[in-house]
Amino acid sequence: MITVISLGGSIVAPDGVDVPFLKNFCALTAEELAKDDKRRFIFVVGGGGPARAWQQAYREIAEADARDEEADWIGVMATRLNARLVKAVMGKWCVLPVITNPSEAGPFEGRVLVASGWKPGFSSDYDAVLLAERFSSDALINLSNIAQVYTGDPRKNPEAKPIDSISWEDFRAMVGDEWVPGKNVPFDPVASRYAARLGLKVICAAGRDLENLRKLLAGVPFLGTTIG
Repeated sequence: MITVISLGGSIVAPDGVDVPFLKNFCALTAEELAKDDKRRFIFVVGGGGPARAWQQAYREIAEADARDEEADWIGVMATRLNARLVKAVMGKWCVLPVITNPSEAGPFEGRVLVASGWKPGFSSDYDAVLLAERFSSDALINLSNIAQVYTGDPRKNPEAKPIDSISWEDFRAMVGDEWVPGKNVPFDPVASRYAARLGLKVICAAGRDLENLRKLLAGVPFLGTTIG
């Protein structure tokens, strides 16, 4: 059983590295692997706070000359730093180098694979979808700093309601089709388009709620939003 998790940079490194979270996440991973010797994980790590901070600095310095492709490359490099950290703390479970190009991912060795962002044009969510396809996973878990997808931005709209399940058609109408580097949406529009084409189920849940993640992995009722 291969479980693909898009591990949001916002929970790995919201500003600096969230050391307590990573310690607890590693402990949960080890616990799940010990319970079932057939379980394997693929973690695709986002850029988080460092990506947005460096992208913002670039835009402020370059001003009118700033290009989305350059901002995207800065974000990709932040994902690679975060992914390298996750690979390192996974220790013996992760024996292969960080995957930087999901289209060239080879055979699964070890119990954990760690991947980063790939190239401009989309976020690491899209890489997670490609890896779910490559390794025949029928679902993808998207962990971020929100517990559920809402009908609107709850920070701006007090009337926004949490959504338990939503079709790809309705979700894509919410997030649009355009990718902008640093765009803050529950799941990348480019990744959403491809996941919808594959018929892939995506579950959005709060990354720091590890008890909820435990429930999700066990297949019992959990808090989150199922897309697809």
